[in-house]
Amino acid sequence: MSSDFEAAEAIAGAYHLGGGQPGLAYGIVAGGGLVHAGGLGERYLGGPPPDAGTVFRIASMTKSFTASAVLALRDDGQLALDDPAEEYVPELRGWPPVTPDADRVSIRHLLTMTAGFPTDDPWGDRQQGLPLGEFGMLLAGGVSIAWAPGTRFEYSNLGYAILGLVITAITGMAYPDYVRDRLLRPLALTRTGFEAAEFPAAELALGYRRAPAASVPDDAAITAVWEEVPFDRCGAFAPMGGVFSCVNDLALWVAGFAAAFPPGEERAGGRHPLRRASRREMQLPRVLTGWDKPGHLPGGPPAWPGSYGFGLFVDEDPSLGRVVSHSGGYPGFGSNMRWHAATGAGVIVLCNGTYAQASSLAGRLLEAVVRGEAGRGRPRAWRTPALAPAPPSTRPAQAARAPGVWPETLAARDAVTRLLQSWDDATTASLFAENVAQDIPYAERRRKIALVRERIGDFTAGHERPPESDTPAHCRWWLAGERGVVQVQIQLSPALPPRVQSLTLAVPPAPGSPLSDVLDSVVGWMNGGSREWPRSIAVADGVDTGVLARRLRMAAVWAGASKPAAWRAGDGAATASLELAGEHATLVLTLAVNPGTHHLRHADIMILP
Repeated sequence: MSSDFEAAEAIAGAYHLGGGQPGLAYGIVAGGGLVHAGGLGERYLGGPPPDAGTVFRIASMTKSFTASAVLALRDDGQLALDDPAEEYVPELRGWPPVTPDADRVSIRHLLTMTAGFPTDDPWGDRQQGLPLGEFGMLLAGGVSIAWAPGTRFEYSNLGYAILGLVITAITGMAYPDYVRDRLLRPLALTRTGFEAAEFPAAELALGYRRAPAASVPDDAAITAVWEEVPFDRCGAFAPMGGVFSCVNDLALWVAGFAAAFPPGEERAGGRHPLRRASRREMQLPRVLTGWDKPGHLPGGPPAWPGSYGFGLFVDEDPSLGRVVSHSGGYPGFGSNMRWHAATGAGVIVLCNGTYAQASSLAGRLLEAVVRGEAGRGRPRAWRTPALAPAPPSTRPAQAARAPGVWPETLAARDAVTRLLQSWDDATTASLFAENVAQDIPYAERRRKIALVRERIGDFTAGHERPPESDTPAHCRWWLAGERGVVQVQIQLSPALPPRVQSLTLAVPPAPGSPLSDVLDSVVGWMNGGSREWPRSIAVADGVDTGVLARRLRMAAVWAGASKPAAWRAGDGAATASLELAGEHATLVLTLAVNPGTHHLRHADIMILP
């Protein structure tokens, strides 16, 4: 290992110890190419560590390829971004307007995720292999709409699947074939494709999810084993998440975007099938997605605006400046690519665990690279002042109709509450989208419900706290038992009729379990007034107890003495998110522990508004 990248190796090693995936590969891009790569763990169980040539499914990072393909057609004069999508996809023509004054869905709306579709993770992931004919019938029958087009960002896989139909309508080619011809071959991305069978088995990372062990005593913490997730075939939803690739190829892809700045000669940074101006266009903020809150606390790091461009997220980091990125979350995989616009430094992280949080590792690596802590010296920033147009408005766009939760969402909330109190398999067929059983089998869900009942007692939905909805298709509410309160959340799919695509239920830890003991110790320390991190709370390698103590102490001072209130999330064994009701504010404490060693692996704190 080169001493130049010891810091990067240490950061990646500490992340991998968290156990979120069997294996991971990462790469660092600088000066237009891959300068360092590493791999940890297993590309498949019992196999060697991944390397820069190991192929992973990159999931939603695919959207940058789809957006590039659309802009290439625009540059060739074959479409305009403000064209109505129904000009190319006739199944959309029968959709009624959301409101009498609403725009029709345009290609620009689809690119920027402002078409008005409700968020469709994880439903969209399970549509990957949907045949094109069935997709056409789904669209012809109409979809559920949450917002008037052009009025609000909401993350949508469906919109990018429709863009694939636009590409095919114009070119007469299947979406994968056009992307290969227009983008992959000119860039010599020889280890990037759309089917697992394209790659030698020994060079392919298999995807895994955490599944409960076969036998778990009733009074024990949930243990888990890795279970392989089969690959879906390439189908109608390939434009939103169908690409397979590796660190070597993605380093070229990232370098191509980084080379688009500063404006200058068309060939600057090397030949590319997409114009430099179009690559810059993709990296400019088009719609505000919300606010990232890295500090969550008064006096901590400030919040910064997050935006979406064309197939890419654009963030204004208060420390680094503009960072462009896209994650990929998928059954069996998690990935992230990101780069620093001012220096061209970039990072790629590929993991083979379901929805692995690769963005947290990529963020730490990129910060270390830009600050010169993980490579040879600090990357030089170019000094062109006009990196982007004026910052976007800090106020989110308002919906064109009065916001409100769908009646279907309220009905689903009531149905889920009844199901949690008395599970009935016959009810699930009409209530849940097909992905729900695929993502977590019903037997596991019943086991979680039983654990909740064991740990808080018989529960009802009669908690004094009213239900909340972030969007028309979303709802969270609380189940109260004599020994505690837990949160439930649902998200409905965009299909008609909409069904529950996501159901999450917080599982409290068992009394006396490692997770419970660490939680009790942390809360006790926060209420005790000590400034120094207690030696009695052991932490995993890579956890900075100095930073952690300052953050938690700041929150404790702000909120005053606090006590546990409601469980917001958690698996009951290794992770927990707990509301703490303080004298002056309510905090949310999130912890992750290693149940075997009792070490604290991660902690975060935020103040509820």
